Amino acid sequence: MNDIFVYPLAHHIAGVDEVGRGALVGPVIAAAVILNPAHSIIGLTDSKKLSEIKRNVLYEKIIDNAISWSIGRAEPQEIDKLNIFYATMLAMQRAIWGLSIEPNFVLIDGNKKPQLSIASQAIVKGDIFVQEISAASIIAKVTRDREMITLDKQFPEYNFAKNKGYPTALHLQCLIHFGITKHHRYSFKPVKRILLNCLEK
Repeated sequence: MNDIFVYPLAHHIAGVDEVGRGALVGPVIAAAVILNPAHSIIGLTDSKKLSEIKRNVLYEKIIDNAISWSIGRAEPQEIDKLNIFYATMLAMQRAIWGLSIEPNFVLIDGNKKPQLSIASQAIVKGDIFVQEISAASIIAKVTRDREMITLDKQFPEYNFAKNKGYPTALHLQCLIHFGITKHHRYSFKPVKRILLNCLEK
């Protein structure tokens, strides 16, 4: 359960969320969003609870009406070097640093938060309970999903447009059959297993 959350009295509150931690391919992407209280957006919630059509509609509303929004990312090579936790924290930091306006307070989805010079709070299930985090989750997911659709055009055999780089049964079969791309995360177990098998042959 969350501790009692007292909404901070701050002019510019940034919500932060990430997507792609469990994927085998592609970056982990974080978004930071400062909403405009004068332009409320109806329907904000955890991006995973929304249809793709609804996410895309809300994405456009967020970028059109937010005071500021930013994307931060950590590439597969950084994930392999740092591990996924620290790479996620780095992506979140980059998203916050990329905002055109420095927030007074930062609300982060989950139970961990990156090191920041700004006051911040981690909130479990924040993408459901806090609109700023919901908006960030939508921006992050739509951004990453679109990147995976683009990557699918380069590697159609992996079906990235559908699996978004996550370890579905078909994706794992494709790894065995077609091998590993430069976009895969070599430190993740299913990918590492393929690499080891190749070395042993």
